[in-house]
Formats: sequence, structure tokens, C-alpha cells
Amino acid sequence: MKVILQENVEGVGHLGDLLNVSDGFARNYLLPRGKALEANPRNVKAFEHAKRVMAEKVKKEKMEIEALAKKISAVSLTIAAQVGKDDKLFGSVTVKDIAEGLAEHGLTVDRRKIQLAQPIKELGTVAVPVKLHRDVTASVSVHVVKKQESDPSQGAN
Repeated sequence: MKVILQENVEGVGHLGDLLNVSDGFARNYLLPRGKALEANPRNVKAFEHAKRVMAEKVKKEKMEIEALAKKISAVSLTIAAQVGKDDKLFGSVTVKDIAEGLAEHGLTVDRRKIQLAQPIKELGTVAVPVKLHRDVTASVSVHVVKKQESDPSQGAN
């Protein structure tokens, strides 16, 4: 019996595959569990149409993500951090800080998409990749600078 898989089935095939399986396997396992549809002409046409619609939707989504990537790549973040002796940072600049900096520029990015291997622990400029889609990665330039001291006479009481 010819079937169209509705989901990935281990050891059988992947979503959208048109397979020839035994009648018993199709009737007793695949069809009752909704894992496949019988491959009659009507179902094949419906599936092809759904596949075209999904492809258009994915293409449109990818274009939107690429536009967002261009905006993110154009942004240059400056993060002021407290430093001590020999310009060593107190703490570090983390993914959370970068996400907040992007939010201040009007760009909301899930912080799990920011690919920072280790927190930034020194002054300078670092290019941080932001993976928006499996095919689209933007790069944000992060400048870590010394936080300016407010009036030093107010600190001593």
C-alpha cells in the first residue's frame, strides 16, 4: 500500500515521504495513529499543495530574518563596565547584557541565539555572532569600555 508519511517514523522514513509499505503495517500502525495517509490522488494533491504553501511561508520568513540580521549587524553596542587595577573587569559582559543592549536599540533577540562562547572579561571590541536561523547568522560589534567615575568627592564620606 502506498502511503504519505505525516511525521518522521523511525526506521521507515521522514515527513512527506511517499512509501510503499505492507498493507498490514499501514492499516494497523501508520493509519490509526495518524502517522501516514493513504496515497490516493486526492491526498497526494493536497499534500503537494501544503508543501508549496509551506515553502512559500519559509521563504518569506527567511527574508524577514535576513532583514533583521542586516539591522543587527549594523548595530554597534557600547557597554560600560567597572574596571579595577590594570583595567581588569569586575565581573564580565554576558549574553544578558548584550541582549539588553540590543533591546535598547529596538531589536528584540532571544538571548539563547547569541553565540557567546565565554563571557567577555576584558576591555576592547568583540564581534559576537547571533544565530537567527540555521542559515542566517548576524554579527554584533560589542565595545567594552571603562565606566566613567561619577564625582569622586561624593564617594568619600
